[in-house]
Amino acid sequence: MLVRVRSEVQEVSRSLTPHRSRDLGRLLVAGLAAILVAGFATTFRIWQQGESDERGPADAIVVLGAAQYDGRPSPVFAARLDHAIELWNQGAARSFVVTGGRIPGDRTTEAAVAREYAIAHGVPAAAIFGEDQARNTLASLRSVAKLMRDHAMRSAIFVSDPTHMLRVLRLASDLGLQGYGSPTRTSPVQADPVERFQATVHELGALVVYFVTGGEPESANPGG
Repeated sequence: MLVRVRSEVQEVSRSLTPHRSRDLGRLLVAGLAAILVAGFATTFRIWQQGESDERGPADAIVVLGAAQYDGRPSPVFAARLDHAIELWNQGAARSFVVTGGRIPGDRTTEAAVAREYAIAHGVPAAAIFGEDQARNTLASLRSVAKLMRDHAMRSAIFVSDPTHMLRVLRLASDLGLQGYGSPTRTSPVQADPVERFQATVHELGALVVYFVTGGEPESANPGG
């Protein structure tokens, strides 16, 4: 807008008109609504996949790692291992794959603890293999995909907590694996509504990071 001051003409900045302000407000509301809808839809898919047990014949059973305490699996990890051993006893696969590295200060790895636990519960040592370096889900599954290709395997039943299954299966699919989800029902996380909510929020965040960056935080391997 131009105004005359004495003999000079000066330009004065024009503030947003009410019309433009309304348009901006509508865009912000629409953006927030889209984010909420996407969040609710993804939460529904997380819970839906977590309720689906797709156990059946496959090349391998893959147990996602969780915390271990000086060689003992945490209650969350033990629940996953017990479920995977149940699948093994049902003849669901011919190989048993363990995953998970160590955090600073640990004397052993999640994979080593899982291997010892599985052997103690009747899984033959010769049937067990896995990776013991990864500290998050994506790194674990990348290593598992390579191991399975090396062993001429393409399909796997993945065992983890229900809230974790959607992300695990999406990553497995992107890595070229035919994945089936068989979530454990005895995890302490499932029994505590607060922990289940926190696990769901964790998964939403990890999925956003994966879709935006193709990676995930180093700490994104859930389980206590």
